[in-house]
Amino acid sequence: MRSFIRFLLAGLLLLPAAPGHADADADALHAAVAAERARPPAPRFPRAAFLVRTATPAVSLSPDGRQVAYLHERGGRRSLWMLPADGGAARQLLGETEAQRLYWTRDSRWLLLESPHQLFAVAAAGQGGSRLVATLDGRVQGELEAVDPVRPDAVILREHLRAALDAPERWRLLRMDMHGHRQVLREDTRQLAGFAFDPQGRLAFLERVEGGALVVHRVDAAGRLHEVLRCADLYRCDPLPRTDAQGRLLLRGDVGGNLYRLQRLERDGTLSTLHVDPRGEADLDELAFDPLDAQPLVASYRSTVARNYGLTADVQRHVAALAAAFPRRNLGIQVGTEHWLVSERASTLQDTRWHLYDPRDGRLRTVLAEPPLGDRDAQPARWLPETALARKIPFAWRASDGMRLHGFLWLPPGADPVRLPLIALIHGGPWDAASPDQFGTGYSQFLANRGYAVFEPNFRGSTHHGRAYVFAAHGDFGNGRVQQDIVEGVRYLLGQGIGDARRVGIGGASFGGYSTLLGLTWQPGLFKVGVAMVPPPDFALDLRWVARSPEALNLSRYIPFEDWLRLLSLDIDDPRAMVRLHAQSPLAQAARMDRPLLIFAGGVDRRVPLQGVLGYAAKLKLLGKDVSLLVDPQSDHYNDKPLAREAYFYLLALMLHRHLGGLAPAPPDAALRDYLYRNLRIAGSDLRDLRGTGE
Repeated sequence: MRSFIRFLLAGLLLLPAAPGHADADADALHAAVAAERARPPAPRFPRAAFLVRTATPAVSLSPDGRQVAYLHERGGRRSLWMLPADGGAARQLLGETEAQRLYWTRDSRWLLLESPHQLFAVAAAGQGGSRLVATLDGRVQGELEAVDPVRPDAVILREHLRAALDAPERWRLLRMDMHGHRQVLREDTRQLAGFAFDPQGRLAFLERVEGGALVVHRVDAAGRLHEVLRCADLYRCDPLPRTDAQGRLLLRGDVGGNLYRLQRLERDGTLSTLHVDPRGEADLDELAFDPLDAQPLVASYRSTVARNYGLTADVQRHVAALAAAFPRRNLGIQVGTEHWLVSERASTLQDTRWHLYDPRDGRLRTVLAEPPLGDRDAQPARWLPETALARKIPFAWRASDGMRLHGFLWLPPGADPVRLPLIALIHGGPWDAASPDQFGTGYSQFLANRGYAVFEPNFRGSTHHGRAYVFAAHGDFGNGRVQQDIVEGVRYLLGQGIGDARRVGIGGASFGGYSTLLGLTWQPGLFKVGVAMVPPPDFALDLRWVARSPEALNLSRYIPFEDWLRLLSLDIDDPRAMVRLHAQSPLAQAARMDRPLLIFAGGVDRRVPLQGVLGYAAKLKLLGKDVSLLVDPQSDHYNDKPLAREAYFYLLALMLHRHLGGLAPAPPDAALRDYLYRNLRIAGSDLRDLRGTGE
């Protein structure tokens, strides 16, 4: 543990900005702002235009690069289609499916459809039928781990056999082929996390959860395990599913460094770095693999900017050609033998655009240019014109303790930034991040179109920027260092002539909603209004609640949730730490909250319990605070129902219009008004004409 702490301190010493760095950051920000101001002003688009969604929710290229499989959605039904990469019409393989993700077997003969309940295989040629590969729920919990990186028509599954009265929990690693053959590769009383096969298809390495550590073992010919790498203290080491030609383990990890990178375990037990962000800023985000030998070919990084790097000279030549063809885009790459599939994303694109690239002659062809789905009735709609949308500007500022922080700014094209109302939109997690070149949920783009400057901070504790950046929060998630980062980011923008200091608001979802409550409680002089979606009013209580729920597994994955939190300096068994968080919580300090507040909550939220949100809102109401509360009884932590999303957009615009002065929202139609009437449980001064029977 002492070496771990020394590493963190060393990392933090590298974070403060060097002399002159702040000036360069400010110059870059001012140049980007000037470019936005020089653009033609954008027209005001209808609210529904920001709610359209893709008709192709999943797309996958076959390893031979000859076929593109995709899911197509229309009229509430999802179907499976196949498009020839060389040209020609798409053909339908399935008229209806519940699949959410698509994968291919290595021989390109079988298409795998994954839903929350099952893994299904469809013959890509349209002949040979379809079959159930595995059930993914039930007493034996199954999970697709990978397409087999060696065998032509198999997948690797992990099964969790829940404890019975007379038997402990057990985990299995399985190989299943498309003919129904099932091979148990490993069964263990310890949780299995990762694995790697040698070129002959033998299980060569196995990663298990051992206490609070992930431990990688070499598997000998007799199946015995030999420890080769121990990753404790939340160091990451994620084996790639196939070794290199010499049988050495490849992995994504940050052992021995700050940034998540591509590494190789050498025969002498040391780790070497094969690729790390050349800019020295970002964690490794994705890898693209060779379809023949499953070796990594492209490394992708996305922190303040999105960049791809080829891992061989030939691949880098193609990656550079794609970057030149799509400048300042966030490109995803799937490599096939004959074609590559390229996904194109940007803050000015409402959804992904898809292109086929031929590495033999460099030709590009746009595919799957499907019209989007409308906001409610799934009728064809239109994407908003890219030329009229705001661009996401990355920038950096220095916190009062010297740490260099990152975030993004959205500005209405053609507007004078000094006169704009400013809203801080805080991401959830808190172990998450705002990403570059992403349209995202559309809230920021919608608000920019309504005349707001929008600030998305990646405060310390955010991901994508390395290990030291995450751990720099030191568990200070009350009215402390993390909230101070957000406040100082807002003040930095105001000091740079961006935003009107008299018209500043704050909003966000989940942890972002909690930060919103903190802002109205502790910084009411800065924030004039807040909109909080699914916010925990007491972070300490919410952590304890999650620790007792199935959501804990979704957050900490392999490490026990309490241990994971403890290593992040949030020990829920430490009374002093929890008392401090509670004492600074919006719930405990409800009397201090003195700004208009709108809260959204979900009736079946498994991450933020509804009773806590109801109790907080009721307490504010009894104290005479100006609070409004909308509860969708059918909603979980994330509500993607079209009518609910439109309600969020409408009420967000209404609250900010009345208190910050942006564009007023168009009145709700009958369906939206009925939704608001049914679900608005408490109506503050701004929403009394919409209030339902729940007040």
